[in-house]
Amino acid sequence: MSEITNDRASSPVFTGPSSLGETAPAVELRHVSKSYERTTRALDQIDLRIGVGEFVAVTGPSGCGKSTMLHLIAALDVPTSGSVLIDGRDLTSWRDLSRYRREHVGLVFQLHNLLASQTLLANVEVVMFGTEASVHERRARARDLLAQVDLAGRERRRPTQLSGGERQRVAIARALANHPTLLLADEPTGSLDSVSAGHVLNLFNAVHATGVTIILVTHDLTIAAAAERVIHMRDGAVVADVPTTAPN
Repeated sequence: MSEITNDRASSPVFTGPSSLGETAPAVELRHVSKSYERTTRALDQIDLRIGVGEFVAVTGPSGCGKSTMLHLIAALDVPTSGSVLIDGRDLTSWRDLSRYRREHVGLVFQLHNLLASQTLLANVEVVMFGTEASVHERRARARDLLAQVDLAGRERRRPTQLSGGERQRVAIARALANHPTLLLADEPTGSLDSVSAGHVLNLFNAVHATGVTIILVTHDLTIAAAAERVIHMRDGAVVADVPTTAPN
């Protein structure tokens, strides 16, 4: 697998929101609750801090609130009460949440959500529309990312010509296109065989090595064990938060 790079400094075109400094966590949830139709509480007073550059896995049974929490962090939904802070800044203070997602967040889901009628190159390039990158810069970045996920030479293929694992690698390349500081993955290996899941996990480890903060939702405890820290959820609450390795 090629080495993943995520060098914002070398590409001023891709800029994200300014950080408040190393003391602010990458993600902080303060007393966050989320209810639907006033009766179903998906999250119940969540308090959570995730440091800059951490690789965190979130696990628990279906319906425990894992995906809901990820959606709040991605600003795809809003909490019923409480605050979600990114780099110390409450998401409610952001004037343009689309720009926040475009410039700060990479998203990977269980279903890759690729555009079936478009080439792999176009699928990666599409998320760079709306940035200041030129056509040449977008195309070069997309080619480079496809090479980094070992899909060089297949840029003109369509997603239907790839295996499930290969399609997920394209989705990861797309998620990295705008040099995110935060990568959010919701069951990215859930529909893959063990070999393909291993390839995808290797990619996440390579991304983490570049300093990107990763939050990965998974049912698979083997996948979760690859993270530095595992958060266990049940009934909308965090019931355990443990490191997977002893501190240095």
